[in-house]
Amino acid sequence: MTTKKLTKLLALYLPYLLLGLVATNFGEAWRLAEGKELGDKIMSMMGTVPLAFASPLPSLHPLDLLVGLCCGAGLRLAVYLRGKNAKKYRHGMEYGSARWGGPKDIEPFLAPKFADNIILTKTERLKKSHYVDESEWTIFENTHEAIIDQETFDNVQRIRGNARRYPDGWGEAHPLTGLMYCADCGGKMYVHRVNNGKRDPQFTCSQYSKIPCGTLCGTQHRIRAEAVLTLITDMLRVIAEYSQNDRAEFIRTVQETQAAQQTADISKKRKRLAAAQKRAGELEKLICKIYEDNALGKLPDARYEALDAQYAKEQDALNAEITELEKAVTGYEQSRKSAEKFIALIDKYENFDTLTNTMLNEFVEKILVHERARKGSQDTTQEVEIYFNFVGRYIPPALQPVPLTPEEQEELRKKEERKDRLHQNYLRRKANGKQKEWEERYTAKRKAQVEAAKAAIRAEDMEKGIFTTVSQLPKQEPRKATLPASAAV
Repeated sequence: MTTKKLTKLLALYLPYLLLGLVATNFGEAWRLAEGKELGDKIMSMMGTVPLAFASPLPSLHPLDLLVGLCCGAGLRLAVYLRGKNAKKYRHGMEYGSARWGGPKDIEPFLAPKFADNIILTKTERLKKSHYVDESEWTIFENTHEAIIDQETFDNVQRIRGNARRYPDGWGEAHPLTGLMYCADCGGKMYVHRVNNGKRDPQFTCSQYSKIPCGTLCGTQHRIRAEAVLTLITDMLRVIAEYSQNDRAEFIRTVQETQAAQQTADISKKRKRLAAAQKRAGELEKLICKIYEDNALGKLPDARYEALDAQYAKEQDALNAEITELEKAVTGYEQSRKSAEKFIALIDKYENFDTLTNTMLNEFVEKILVHERARKGSQDTTQEVEIYFNFVGRYIPPALQPVPLTPEEQEELRKKEERKDRLHQNYLRRKANGKQKEWEERYTAKRKAQVEAAKAAIRAEDMEKGIFTTVSQLPKQEPRKATLPASAAV
């Protein structure tokens, strides 16, 4: 122990030591007092106290030293308990308050210039937990050098917001998991990696299969994952080529697309924001007015309380709405400058022949899948909306839909008429029971083939270590835990 620490310790306990030595004289007076009853002892101490304090030195009798030790220790314990309770509670005072003195004492610390203010660092620790809403947080930005850029951070937060998918018996999680959504109900789409005994991943709407089936969403919106990946690859390849050939034109088309998607909505929000801010200012004036009228006696207390509650409720609602509108308008202004970020992201990769999980998460924000134009038909059209990060839904000019020629329209009409005839034949077979008989025969015949194909896929996954049954895990005898020699005391 250093001399400084020893001096500090002695200074802390020296008063209790002196009081304990003084208390030894009281112990001597009690010991010299005559009588067996408590009252006799106290009356006799009136004559022994002057005798005990006749000498300035403390008594060294064992019983007197014990009395002094108990008195000093008891006084120290009382001071400790009082200080501990003062940290937890201040009776009759608000939590967190502190006595810094009167107005004249704190006047030097209230300089008009912020740079001259002195922060009072004396605090007290309260053991009562206190929750602060995120809207009331104070965030100090750029306090240190950033480890990652803001775009990467936002991308990670978006990915972590999705449910984490773990590998199961049918292989690793699909790269598009968490990016596919139903365009009609907005629900996430689930992947089915094995279809009819083949490795053909397909996505279907998760809300369609909720019991009762078809209540939350009318159709499955089924789509092959390979078709979506091919669509994303082709679109990114065309966008990369377009941005490299004419960047200025690419930025202009992106900004026009964004403006077309958001101008109408943002215009309404800006008008509503101006009206809400104007009304909030009017409410502030009204609250001040009724307060003055009530203070001057022009407005009764009951009427004042009713109006104050009404205005406060409306003001709180307006403040929340203004905050949301300001965020939307600010986000729109920032998105107008995001075309350069999207180009920088495209320049990061040389080609888009193989899409990795990292590339998909960096480029794609979400994918909305519509139902097929003709449900149940493989040879039909199906709309897929791809929303990219930074630019939203953008379709390059090379992939814009073009009008069909008269010959193509005639060919398409004939195909649709043929599909209508086949569908009518299907409905007639379904009505007379022929379709059900054929499905039963076909299902019985195909079931064995599908089960054999699934068993082959399962065996292949088990050989690769993707899937393992509990019975195939190596058996291990239970072992008793042993403590190291250093831990055994």
